[in-house]
Amino acid sequence: MLNSIPQLRNLDSGNFFLMAGPCVVESPEMCLMIARRVKEICDRLAIPYIFKASYRKANRTRLDSFTGIGDDVALQVLERVKREVGVPIVTDIHESDEAAFAAQVADVFQIPAFLCRQTELLVAAAKTGKTVNIKKGQFLSADAMKFAVTKVREAGNQNIMLTERGTMFGYQDLIVDYRSIPALKTNNVPVVMDITHSLQQPNQSSGVTGGKPELIELIAKAGIVSGADGIFVETHPDPKNALSDGANMLHLDLLEDLLQKLIRVRNAI
Repeated sequence: MLNSIPQLRNLDSGNFFLMAGPCVVESPEMCLMIARRVKEICDRLAIPYIFKASYRKANRTRLDSFTGIGDDVALQVLERVKREVGVPIVTDIHESDEAAFAAQVADVFQIPAFLCRQTELLVAAAKTGKTVNIKKGQFLSADAMKFAVTKVREAGNQNIMLTERGTMFGYQDLIVDYRSIPALKTNNVPVVMDITHSLQQPNQSSGVTGGKPELIELIAKAGIVSGADGIFVETHPDPKNALSDGANMLHLDLLEDLLQKLIRVRNAI
């Protein structure tokens, strides 16, 4: 399935693949800098790499939260990253009418966890022919994700990924049940471990999601041990000042060391 993603390198390395980048497109300079740095690291470590950034963030708690720099402008930034850096692009879509628009640039569509049951959205993404990465809802069991997979397949698209990103625990925390990874893999699709959103602490009184980034390495290692095929991580050179989801991001300076450790874990098992 990964062979269907344009410009994806290092597929014969035997390593996990990586989806990484900032939460949202903040500026051309930021995206290009992150993409170039992560690609250089991944090429050196022989890791297949897909650049991640949302061109728009629709699922914000507060009305004044940053949602993007404008859809057309943000997609132009992603197209520039794709062209100049030479990496495939994964971005979120939130409504069915976004699919054809974003398909001009995106190589992988990501379906946000809260929207994984939205039939029209899944079908619209499937019909573009792009790879569809469906995040497991925080409110769903791993077994229930077979229905989302079936919707995409029956719409004529076999290029599907599933992502584990934690399950709600009370009102303000998430837990990761690592039994989900082998359960998701029974759908015969690549399974991704989202190592940053799994550490979110949602529904804070400020209206800004918190997080525990100090546990990223633990979550990532356990994901690899549990059989994850890919790793999803939001990374930024200055997480404290990131315009979205900074509280659970990995500092860009820490990425290479983490990836080296994960390769050793994968080799060990």
